[in-house]
Amino acid sequence: MSVSIETRGADAATVANSVTVADSGRVLRVRWLGRLHYADAHAVQRALFERPEGDWLLLLEHPHVYTLGVRAKPEHVLVDPGTVGAELIRTDRGGDVTYHGPGQLVGYPILSVPMGPDATPRYVHGVEQVVIDALADLGLPGCGRLRGYPGVWAGVGGPAPRKICAIGVRLSRGRSMHGFALNVDPDLTMFGHIVPCGISDKAVTSLAAEGVDVPMRDVVEAVARRAAAHWGFASIERQDAAWRVRTSDLSAFTRGQGPGSPVLARQPVGGPQPAPTPRRPAAPTSAQPVRLLGRLAEAGVATEDALPIDTRKPPWLRVQANLGPEYRALRRTMRSLSLVTVCEEAGCPNIYECWADGTATFMINGDRCTRACGFCLVDTRRPLAPEPDEPRRVAEAVARMGLAHAVVTAVARDDLPDGGAEGFAATIRAIHEHCPGTAVEVLIPDCHGSPAALETIFLARPEVLNHNIETVLRLQRAVRPSASYGRSLAVLSRARSAGLVTKSGLILGMGETEEEVLGALADLHGIGVDIVTLGQYLRPTTHHLPVARWWTPDEFARLKAAGEAMGLGHVEASPLTRSSHHARQAAAAVLGPGARP
Repeated sequence: MSVSIETRGADAATVANSVTVADSGRVLRVRWLGRLHYADAHAVQRALFERPEGDWLLLLEHPHVYTLGVRAKPEHVLVDPGTVGAELIRTDRGGDVTYHGPGQLVGYPILSVPMGPDATPRYVHGVEQVVIDALADLGLPGCGRLRGYPGVWAGVGGPAPRKICAIGVRLSRGRSMHGFALNVDPDLTMFGHIVPCGISDKAVTSLAAEGVDVPMRDVVEAVARRAAAHWGFASIERQDAAWRVRTSDLSAFTRGQGPGSPVLARQPVGGPQPAPTPRRPAAPTSAQPVRLLGRLAEAGVATEDALPIDTRKPPWLRVQANLGPEYRALRRTMRSLSLVTVCEEAGCPNIYECWADGTATFMINGDRCTRACGFCLVDTRRPLAPEPDEPRRVAEAVARMGLAHAVVTAVARDDLPDGGAEGFAATIRAIHEHCPGTAVEVLIPDCHGSPAALETIFLARPEVLNHNIETVLRLQRAVRPSASYGRSLAVLSRARSAGLVTKSGLILGMGETEEEVLGALADLHGIGVDIVTLGQYLRPTTHHLPVARWWTPDEFARLKAAGEAMGLGHVEASPLTRSSHHARQAAAAVLGPGARP
C-alpha cells in the first residue's frame, strides 16, 4: 500500500483515536539538526524511510524554500522564488505548495506504522494531536482542526481561523515520511508569494504572531516530549546540534595568526613521529583561538577539564617507528611521482605500519584545504589549481605498488564549482583503467551537498564510498564549522541510494559521551552505512581542539560490539584506527575476500 497525501483535517468525530506506532520497548531517536537544506533533509529521511526498522523524529529548520506536492498547481506560486531568495523544489509528499524557512520548526517522523483501514487518516490525526498538545504546553491553547482543511489551526470556532501548522505525509509499506511545519516565528510575508496549500481565503499565523514568544529550543522540547508520549515510546534517545549559530566562525590559524605550536613534539612516544612542519610563522602565543573556545562552550564542552597540553600519551597510543625498506620504497615512489599522502599531511600515527605494509592513502586536488576543521592538521592556505595529470600519476603509483585496494582522499575544495568531484571521478577511472583488479575506496568531502557534484563521483563507481561524520551531532559546529551532521548523512544516503558500499567514521576524545557515539552509530546504520571506523583524537597543534580524554582499548571494543550488534556490516575500532586503517580488511569483511561490488 502506498499513500501520498496532504490530508484534509480529520476531527474527533471522524477519527476517534490515532494509530499507535510503537510498543513499550522501542526508542524514539529525536534529532535536532539545526538548519538544513530541504534536499539534504529529504535524502536523509528517505534513507531512514526505506529501512524496515527504527523510529526517528528529525526536527530542523530549512533555508527559504517553496515545495510543490504531487498535486500542486504551478499557478499557486505567484512570483519567481529566486526574486525573494527562495528555492523551488518539487517533492513526493502530497498536497499543494507550501513554504519552509528560518523560524519554522519542520518535523519529519520516520516511524513504523501499522497499516490497515484508515491507517493514513489515523496517523495524520496523531501528527496533528502532537502539535496541538505541544502548542498548549507552550501557552497557546485552543488550537485544533478545521473541518475540510489540512493542518493545525489557531482561532478555531472564531470568525477568522488562522493556519499555524501545515501537515503533509507519506505512508508506504508500514513506514512514514514527511510530516509537519509549525510556524514559530518565521517571516510570514513569505507566505504571501504563494497560495499556501491551495487555500486563498484564510490567513497564516505563527506562535509569535499569536503573542507567544518562545525560543525554538522550547518548541523542540515540547514537540519531542509530546511525540514520544502520544506514540507510546518507552524512551527518547535525544541529540541536538549546538543551538547558537556563528556563521563567521573560523579558527585563528586560518586568519593569519599562524598554525600554532606542534603538540606531537611535546608528547614523547615510543619512537619518532612525523612532526608537522609549520607553513607560516608560529603565533606569538600558544593559546587556543578564542572563537574555537567559544564554539566548544556552546557545545557544552568544558575546556578547563581537558587534558593539559603536555599530558603524556597512554601506552596504547605510543607508536614505534619502522623505517624499514618497505617504508623507504613507498616514500621514494611518492616522491618520484610528486604525489601527496594524507598519511604525512595529517600526521597519521599509523604511517609506519601502513607504509611498511605497502599501503598509503593518496590525497588529490592539492594539499591545501578551504576549510578549518578543529582537529585537522592539513594546510589551510589559499589552494592552488588542481594538476591535470594527477589521476594518471596516482594510477601509476597504484600499479607500481601492486595494490589490491587503493584509498584516495582529498582536501575540501570549496573554491571549485564542483567541490573537487571531477578530480575524484578522473582518479577512480584512471585506477580502474590501469589496474582493473584494484578496488578503489574514496574518502570524499561533502561537495557542499551538491547532488550534481556527488553524482559525478558516484557514476565513476568506486568500490567503497567513504564520507566521515567525524563527531557526534552536538559537537559538529565546534569540530567542523563549515560542515554539518545532516549534510554528511545526506551524502551517505545519496551514495547508498546510488548502490555504493558506504563507509563513515568518527574520531573520539573531543568531549562526546558514549551514549552520543552509540546514537551516531544508530543513525549511520539507519541510513544503511556498511562500514564504520572509530579512533582516538590526537591533538596536532596548540591551535586545535584539546583532547577531552583518552578512550581505552576496552571502550573501543565495546563500541565495536555494539555497532555490529545494531547491524553495521563492520566496525573498525581502536585507539589508533583512522579512516583508511585496515581499509582492505574492512571492505573484505563486508564484501567478502576478493569480492567487488
